[in-house]
Amino acid sequence: MAVASQVQKILVTGANGQLGSELKELLGTNEKFHTFFLDRKQLPLDHTLLIHDILAMYEPDIIIHAAAYTAVDKAESEPALADTVNHLASEEIAQYCRLHDVKLIAISTDYVFDGNSDKPLQEDASVNPINTYGETKLKGEQAIQKWLPEGIIIRTSWVYSTYGNNFVKTMIRLMTERDDISVINDQIGSPTYAKDLAEAIVSIIEGNVWQGGVYHYSNEGETSWYDFAEAIKEIKGLDCKINPIPTTQYPTPAKRPKYSLLDKSKIKMVYGIEVPDWKLSLRRALTNFH
Repeated sequence: MAVASQVQKILVTGANGQLGSELKELLGTNEKFHTFFLDRKQLPLDHTLLIHDILAMYEPDIIIHAAAYTAVDKAESEPALADTVNHLASEEIAQYCRLHDVKLIAISTDYVFDGNSDKPLQEDASVNPINTYGETKLKGEQAIQKWLPEGIIIRTSWVYSTYGNNFVKTMIRLMTERDDISVINDQIGSPTYAKDLAEAIVSIIEGNVWQGGVYHYSNEGETSWYDFAEAIKEIKGLDCKINPIPTTQYPTPAKRPKYSLLDKSKIKMVYGIEVPDWKLSLRRALTNFH
């Protein structure tokens, strides 16, 4: 008589973040897996000495490391904390995975690039972060690759969701409150609906292929923050004038890459992931917004 295969245990960090919340929707009811969702209280990444012991309590087969210090501008004044959470904690998680033969999918960012490219960035494009957040995320990537070459790192960009705070929610609020707003028109990339990224991650976990390395995932197409805002306005039927402005007119503590469009060929080829167009995903997302 065949023995029923044991249900795999998944541990998700950053449970209350945008991606963590979307993963909760997808994996919370998935009977193929027993999934634990840990927030920053249950897994305080700034206390790196506790990480191994906490992970060991759950004995996961797979870790989806979605937690991060993501306050990009604040990171400039809190570099040590950003480094602890994004770099040193990721290193601890990778070491735990290596010691206990655990699979890891870790989320990284387009901010590892300097923005000087003029064509979609492949995974092996040269990295050169221009802010503290990008620098600490890159160090996290490098630590994972050092300790766990078979781990999967997924760089993503411009993430939004029905959960958490994000550009889409901010734009809807501002366009509802004001007659006109100004949005940067000279930073180019592609938005990522966190639900699409969550679906891609679940697809990788459920598949028969596991090929370690760095992958890129954002929605298809390219846009600027200004055109992204215009699309939100159009879909929501809002009546607000949007003024395009250059980055120079909106100084922030952290520099942003001017161009960080990610090439998704590798993840599509290796894992057969279908990547929706950003406008289609935005439309789908906005039907779920409250």
